[in-house]
Amino acid sequence: MAKMNEIRDDEFRVIGQGHSPQPKQPQEQTRRGKQVALVSFAIVLLLGLAIWYFWPKEKTPPDNDGIFDPVPTKLVIKPAPKPLGKTVDSLQTAFVEKLDTTINDVVLSIYIPHNTQAPVLTVGAPDKETRKAIMAFQAADIRADNREILGSFILKGRILAQGKSKDGFCAIINGKVTVGVEENSSMFEEAAERNGYFFRQYSLVKNGVLEESEIKNKTMRKALCDRGGQIFVAVSETDESMHDFAQALVDLGVDNAIYLVGSHSAFGWYRDEIGEQTYFCVDVHRKSYRNENYIVWF
Repeated sequence: MAKMNEIRDDEFRVIGQGHSPQPKQPQEQTRRGKQVALVSFAIVLLLGLAIWYFWPKEKTPPDNDGIFDPVPTKLVIKPAPKPLGKTVDSLQTAFVEKLDTTINDVVLSIYIPHNTQAPVLTVGAPDKETRKAIMAFQAADIRADNREILGSFILKGRILAQGKSKDGFCAIINGKVTVGVEENSSMFEEAAERNGYFFRQYSLVKNGVLEESEIKNKTMRKALCDRGGQIFVAVSETDESMHDFAQALVDLGVDNAIYLVGSHSAFGWYRDEIGEQTYFCVDVHRKSYRNENYIVWF
């Protein structure tokens, strides 16, 4: 052909660069690879964040200067209170120390036996020999209808009465005195099996907390107390309600306390350090019941 734009009727022209177009497959593979890389990076990032979030971390100690005090992590054990009364020579003869104090306007006399054996229970009007004991207080109440002992009572292993009308108790087993408050106590059976002693009375203090009573009248009150393992008898020198008397014992630091026969006619006695015997209610005309019972220290 003489000229490029001149063609014959039996010829045709191909328009283009004169070569085949580049394939698009490599570009698609590159784009797909980038997408996979992005997804993989996102998965790794999420896994890293999850591991960081759930991994156990060391707790930061509380700031003691804040408005809240730090919570103690150790159990605080309350130390035993200092025993009441004087320090006594163990070789000294047995006697009773009398302390007088006033707590919340309640005048108390506290009778502390020293150098004694564990107390015992006795039944019947005290005779001359029994009065040689250094201290004795009436223990369990007597029923008004049949003159029997009210509540459970064990005398040297013998069950003389059974009843749970009062949840306070005193058990004396193998020379150990336990004053407590419990409706069902295994010490009842233990006292019966081991020739021990047991009686029930009204509860006044349980584990350092006042025990409320339905008795509302006022009279002379008496209690058998356990204060840090020290056993003694507390007597109100003024007429008091059960509530005020029990509250005074709580403020004295008593752990457990039960009532003893009170009023101004409950007979008893104690012997002091010089051997002088003092009687309670000795001038009161009283009837001696066959089941009148006492807790006695020798």
